[in-house]
Amino acid sequence: MPAAEAEQVVAIVPESTESELDSEATTTAKAPWPLWQLALLALPQLGVQVLWAFLGPVVVEYFRYVGTSDTFGTISLLAGPIAGFVTGPAVGAWSDACTSKFGRRRPIILGGLISTVVAGIMFSLSPHMFRNNSAEIAFAVIWFCIMNVIINVMQTPHRALVSDLASEDQDVPLQVVFVFMMGIGNLIAYSLMQIWKVPVHHMLELMSIILLINIVCVGIQFLIAKEEPLVRPSVEGSDRSTCTLVVNALHGMIHAVFGQPRLLYHLAFVAVFAWVGNTAWTYFGAQWFQNVVYEGDQFAEEGSPAYAAYGQGTWAFSLGGQLRSILQVISALAIIVILLKNLIRPRLLYAACIFIGAIVSFLAAFAVKHSGGFAVSCWTLSMMPEIGSFAVPFGLVAVLNKRAEKEGRRTSTAFQMALLNCMINVGQGVCHLVTAVMKAAMQDMEKALPNVLLMAAISHVIGGTAALFLDDKLEDDDTGGAAKARAEVEASASNAPRL
Repeated sequence: MPAAEAEQVVAIVPESTESELDSEATTTAKAPWPLWQLALLALPQLGVQVLWAFLGPVVVEYFRYVGTSDTFGTISLLAGPIAGFVTGPAVGAWSDACTSKFGRRRPIILGGLISTVVAGIMFSLSPHMFRNNSAEIAFAVIWFCIMNVIINVMQTPHRALVSDLASEDQDVPLQVVFVFMMGIGNLIAYSLMQIWKVPVHHMLELMSIILLINIVCVGIQFLIAKEEPLVRPSVEGSDRSTCTLVVNALHGMIHAVFGQPRLLYHLAFVAVFAWVGNTAWTYFGAQWFQNVVYEGDQFAEEGSPAYAAYGQGTWAFSLGGQLRSILQVISALAIIVILLKNLIRPRLLYAACIFIGAIVSFLAAFAVKHSGGFAVSCWTLSMMPEIGSFAVPFGLVAVLNKRAEKEGRRTSTAFQMALLNCMINVGQGVCHLVTAVMKAAMQDMEKALPNVLLMAAISHVIGGTAALFLDDKLEDDDTGGAAKARAEVEASASNAPRL
């Protein structure tokens, strides 16, 4: 999961499985954790964000460096959303069912961290291990795919661990903490890109720094975290293995997709188009700066004007990324306050954020040309749809389910938030696929990348327009056909044989 993928990690666990685990776990009264300790527990989110924010902009150029075509490097990016779509739900269910004596979350986090370190180093070593270009390319692609899977394994339990230990009245402060961690993580990642003019030529050094940051963050988390092992009483005649609970969770997830409130499907539609646009910027913005705006070339002779221009493009992109990170923290906190005080209707706020992305994408595609300052401004403001897509939809889902809970209806907050996360993966996958087609058809980066930004603009217009029609009154929309569908799904799920 890329930058946009790391932020809002929620395990997909349907209600039936959640209730099983809750009823099976031993319940003890716990004193509330101080907020500063919860903030330190959330520190690994910063490390994961550094990793995603760094990889996203540089990976296509890195693949070009090891010898692939630009189109092939872009297609390889599909490993990210596919891994996020599949791995997140499975690991979430696995973590919820884990009965290790060390707790439910930490064993998976530790295994994911060790695997991430190995995969990151191997991915970075690919240009240094082979003289055969085909072997070098295959090695890099294989380890990139593996790395996308295991980063999702590491990151999925982080937020769940904090949520396990937090009290209900700490939800909003913790949301602020996670926003802050994400912003600082992005700031560190973009700052690292300024160390060398051509970051992909120093992938091993940069990756080592990032992996060390993750090790330190997880180490601090483990020094503070205290988990009670999950204890499941044996039930005669039933299979209660972890594997069975995971399969049951995924089985229930498929059933739970149907019969959700209409608002959730509407939010999912908006999320797909919003993230087509967001992904165009975060994954291909650096290429646009380096190769189009500044007309640089990473393969030019060191010291040549083209090589220097590439470095200038990298620096300008990194500067814009740093400004984006600051904007992210400030704007996200402002949006949280606005939503808490009901100053603006959520749909209007969400649509406004997305339309800002549409405007700057149109300007980048047609007006920026070779103006570095103009490009930095557009790149900075392109953060707004991403900020809105994290703050508003997840807030609407949370409020919707609180209302349902008060009315005595079953809620599925974790599942619904996870479904929105999956729609982010869908948007990312669509963007990568369409971009690869454009690059293959045009065979010219200077022509293809402005069209990628035009695609971002069109996607944001569609997403923003759809957001204007969100039913943010949060009235009961679970009547009629939707209620009937839900009843049928719940009956089907309850009557289904347990695996």
